[in-house]
Amino acid sequence: MAAHEILAATNAVVTLDVAIPGIVWPWLVTVNMWAKSIGTGVIFMLFLLIRKYPDQVEKLRFPTTVVSIIFIHIFLLFTLADLHQPFRMWHIFFYPHLNSAITVGAWMATAFVGLLFLLAFLSFIKKDNAAFDKTLTWVTILAIPVTLYTAGLMSQCTARELWQMPTESAQMIFAALLSGSAFMILMSGSKLNYEAKKTLGVVLGLSAFMSFTLYMSEYIFGPMKAEEVAAVLEYIKGDGPYTVMFWLGQWIAYLLPMVLILLSRVSKSENILKLAAILALAGLWLVKHVWLMIPQLLPMS
Repeated sequence: MAAHEILAATNAVVTLDVAIPGIVWPWLVTVNMWAKSIGTGVIFMLFLLIRKYPDQVEKLRFPTTVVSIIFIHIFLLFTLADLHQPFRMWHIFFYPHLNSAITVGAWMATAFVGLLFLLAFLSFIKKDNAAFDKTLTWVTILAIPVTLYTAGLMSQCTARELWQMPTESAQMIFAALLSGSAFMILMSGSKLNYEAKKTLGVVLGLSAFMSFTLYMSEYIFGPMKAEEVAAVLEYIKGDGPYTVMFWLGQWIAYLLPMVLILLSRVSKSENILKLAAILALAGLWLVKHVWLMIPQLLPMS
């Protein structure tokens, strides 16, 4: 045997590739996704309101920016808390792996935060609405991949057939629209007239309907796609450990808000609309948590 072959053999590193038992992504990741949906969703709604009701948003530019900054930082804080080596997070920026969703997401989230602070400067200090609205267009465009990045991260998980990129991407967008419209309804108070709030209610109702449709499609037709999906969905069927939480989430986040929004349009009641918004925000956390947990319960062997 040649000398270099002997040297290579004596320096061999043996690793054992085994599945990690138990829950790897706990409730911290649920808060992460929930806060990110609100942080990006309110930006989507502010963009919509500026285009549709420009005379109504004079007092909403700065408060909406502050809300987005707060929830995006909650998203970043819980992301950092969930890292196994949080004090090495700077490696993402100085030793980036651009084929990793978390690396690309970190760069986009950093740029998003920078633009949010620019919006805060333009609205609170400079008071330049024209510059704010132009900048908001770019912030809204960037908010799309920021809210989608978690879907990319989940789809990169091996042996998690339930987390497919197409459906998860749609769910992330609808979650942002649902939570953004709900939070804007609650935050706007007397700053918006009933017509503007009714538009937000339409966004909320349609987002709830589309999200519910996607979940039911996975629930009913998912088992036909793969045996692993069928096994995972058993956790939310029958006497499954997450059955009650799953259906509570579906009712609180989607079904009840849809009914309440219809009632609010008939009665022109803003209080009913606010109740729908509160339920949507609370239920979204339940829905996200269940969908995060159940694939991790399935043994990998």
